[in-house]
Amino acid sequence: MFTDKKNLRKRNSWLPNMTFVAADGHLKIACTSAAFAVVTAGGAVVTWGDPTAGGDSSAVEDELEDGVKAVFSTRKAFAAVKHDGRVLTWGHPAWGGDSSSVEEEFIAGIQKIYLTSSAFAAVLTSGRVVAWGDPRCGGDASAVKDQLRNGVKEVFASSVAFAALRHDGSVVTWGDPDGGGNSSAVQPLLQGGISGIYSLRKAFAAVTVDGRVITWGDPKAGGNSSAVKDQLASGVTAIYSLRKAFAAVTSSGGVVAWGNKDSCINNPALKEQLSSGVETVFASQRAFAALKQDGSVVTWGVADVGGDSSEVSSKLSRGVRDIVNTDMAFAALKSDDSVVTWGDSGWGGDSASVQEELASGVSQVFATQSAFAALKSNGCLITWGDAHSGGDSLSVREQLTDVSKVYCLRKAFAALKKDGSVVTWGDAKWGGDCSTVQENLRGGVQSISCTDMAFAAVRADDDVIAWGSPEWGGDNSKVRHRFNSV
Repeated sequence: MFTDKKNLRKRNSWLPNMTFVAADGHLKIACTSAAFAVVTAGGAVVTWGDPTAGGDSSAVEDELEDGVKAVFSTRKAFAAVKHDGRVLTWGHPAWGGDSSSVEEEFIAGIQKIYLTSSAFAAVLTSGRVVAWGDPRCGGDASAVKDQLRNGVKEVFASSVAFAALRHDGSVVTWGDPDGGGNSSAVQPLLQGGISGIYSLRKAFAAVTVDGRVITWGDPKAGGNSSAVKDQLASGVTAIYSLRKAFAAVTSSGGVVAWGNKDSCINNPALKEQLSSGVETVFASQRAFAALKQDGSVVTWGVADVGGDSSEVSSKLSRGVRDIVNTDMAFAALKSDDSVVTWGDSGWGGDSASVQEELASGVSQVFATQSAFAALKSNGCLITWGDAHSGGDSLSVREQLTDVSKVYCLRKAFAALKKDGSVVTWGDAKWGGDCSTVQENLRGGVQSISCTDMAFAAVRADDDVIAWGSPEWGGDNSKVRHRFNSV
């Protein structure tokens, strides 16, 4: 029996971004890379940010005044599903903002919408699939339309291609042929018996009911598993998508990895350590860490970015319960609530300056691209790593108490406190400076969303406050008056 275990450790930009109208009567936010879309309790939609990325919805503004049930987004376009089944799209036409070529198909009713970085695919209530957006990234499914007329159970996506799993266990693919859209080399193996599909940016891995793994897509990024095919012939129980590599865990708890060259497990001693007892696998840009059932950690990959943990091996021999990573370092949270780090010192791998604070009482660890933030059980927050990406919180340290949640961009943090106030730090252009809207963030904030370079906070009074790069959605001053009027 194939078990799906939290196979995607980090948010990837091509994964579905979706928001439903809140049952609790509060606003909800969806976002592209540079624009926000707020769905009000009444089902209206208000947008702002980069006009070419969905920030300008004026072309469909009248139809967005009410009745919206859900909103989905690619990197530069939104798609709103209304209660009457209609689908409205806006944003960059080449990224899914223009659905005119398939809008008549929506009359049949939408079951669910999926997306790559620049294309949408909708499963209709009949089980048929229609696609629109960038043809190179899955927006044109005409070549396989006969296979998508009915019987589609679910759709999976890489950043540039789709893979549809049918009720009969067969798989149909389309999109960039080099990124998983062409599965002809393994098509005979995809005619039935597939129970699950996993994706990387440019590759797919399908698992059969008996635990066999079949891969296709970019051979340098997980699409070619021929070197380990014998180890993937049966018994795989979980697959982890790790940037440019896959890692499969077998029924015995062993790990099999393939994809970029850094993922290879060639050392005999390493193979032995990874032959059993593995619970889950994590990855930085070029290194990997396997957390075993006994709480120990095994690492491999490029040594100085986390692949070599020998300096802290004694601290990783037992008691680890979770691992978080920046691009080039890891932080392990232990059962005694202490934190152990390794990897590139400039990217958070060296926590010596705050080691005393990390020795106990840590409940969660968060990360930007090159800095960590540890939330302690008493509500205090400890940071380290690259100062420009949030590793230095000295200027707001006295405010980092009673913190309940932490939100992260690539170069900035935002802490939501128990009293509903917000504290930010890191690169100002990436949302690390909220001084221009600070008065509106002193209380009442319930949740925070983000684009690539901006934050947006939803308040209890149904106001929304944005900050960060204006070009990426960090300024909503022109539409704030609409949140309480729609």
